[in-house]
Amino acid sequence: MFRTEYVKKVYDNLQKNNANEPEFLQAAQEILESLELIVEKRPDIEKNHILERFLEPERFVQFRVAWLDDNNEVQVNRGYRVQYNSAIGPYKGGLRFHPSVNASIIKFLGLEQILKNSLTTLPMGGGKGGSNFDPKGKSDAEIMRFCQAFMTELYRHIGPDTDVPAGDIGVGGREVGYLFGQYKRIRNEFTGTLTGKGLAFGGSLARTQATGYGVCYFTQEALKTMKGESFEGKTVAVSGAGNVAIYAIEKAQSLGAKVITCSDSNGWIYDPEGIDVQLLKEVKEVKRARLTEYAKARKSAEYHEKKNGEHGVWNYKVDIALPCATQNELNLDDAKALVANGVEIVCEGANMPTTLEAAHYLIENGIIYGPGKAANAGGVATSGLEMCQNSQRLSWTFEEVDAKLKGIMEGIFHNAHNTAVKYGVRENDLLTGANIAGFEKVCDAMLAEGVF
Repeated sequence: MFRTEYVKKVYDNLQKNNANEPEFLQAAQEILESLELIVEKRPDIEKNHILERFLEPERFVQFRVAWLDDNNEVQVNRGYRVQYNSAIGPYKGGLRFHPSVNASIIKFLGLEQILKNSLTTLPMGGGKGGSNFDPKGKSDAEIMRFCQAFMTELYRHIGPDTDVPAGDIGVGGREVGYLFGQYKRIRNEFTGTLTGKGLAFGGSLARTQATGYGVCYFTQEALKTMKGESFEGKTVAVSGAGNVAIYAIEKAQSLGAKVITCSDSNGWIYDPEGIDVQLLKEVKEVKRARLTEYAKARKSAEYHEKKNGEHGVWNYKVDIALPCATQNELNLDDAKALVANGVEIVCEGANMPTTLEAAHYLIENGIIYGPGKAANAGGVATSGLEMCQNSQRLSWTFEEVDAKLKGIMEGIFHNAHNTAVKYGVRENDLLTGANIAGFEKVCDAMLAEGVF
């Protein structure tokens, strides 16, 4: 797994201390495999125990969230916030509300967030949070009460210059509004402490679209630079049907591609005529319904139910694959199917949606692979731009924000690509390039700031 004694020792200790956290260990292994190259060139990393400090969160908070449901019954959930690394700026990262949330998932997301935020070039450290609360099937009143109870504990750990949360899976504009309202009520101050806010109270135009649009800007620049191509005339598979997937589909189709798949937790759609984005928005954003409703309203669409948790979206002949659902949704068999069907590029809209074995297979077979920490950084980049607007008491136009987002995503691609070339790995190995490029900036800041 590792050829460097120092890196092997660091990972062995990490396994020993985090034995029951598979997602976290998976993320750490992936990063450490890349960082061996920089460790070999920079003895100051081992001398100052940078890897040990980088992998250990500065702070991890777990708390009880007790709230009343509509039947006036007390419900209890767990809340989390990991403040992972503040070397280059205040902690920044989303909140995830989903039954699968646990310490391992929060830590893996927080670790990835450090590198993602570094790659944006904006001054943001890495953090993440959330709860095992499930918003599905809950009334607006229940979600409001939960968010208020969650923030009643979280507020003491965050602030505009300390830690700035945002949304993630299960936390959209509605939830951010309730969270912000409670924070403002408790603190008696109006600051940019949360991002992803509504436009009426400090939000940024283009934030809703940012992650989905961003993954397409990254993909477009990769195709242009490495193959002299674009989205024009390409066929695309997308997984997911949430915010990231919807706006990735919208942007890909506006750039001339045809997107033929999307999915949710129950099943997937295959639509050979191309996904109808407006219908998808109506089903998912307005009705908050399942994809069966899309299939009922669209004659060309085939609905396939998931029987064993499979992601059937990867079994079609496509040029581009954009995983935009959740972690570990694209496994080795899926990667083999994509390669066999002629895929050219896989760029991640979700966080760690490709297993490590699948990522290695794609890279070894010459597929351009854009990891989530690089390809999906558009969301946090635009959150950083929202922080800038809040600090200045300004509101930029959609076009201004979108242009800045496009520039940031193109810059991230070139940083990852140039770093891969610099360190002598495969040109299509943007995973190694992104890991080293993101880490190097954080490492230099940690060294400059001394031991803490």
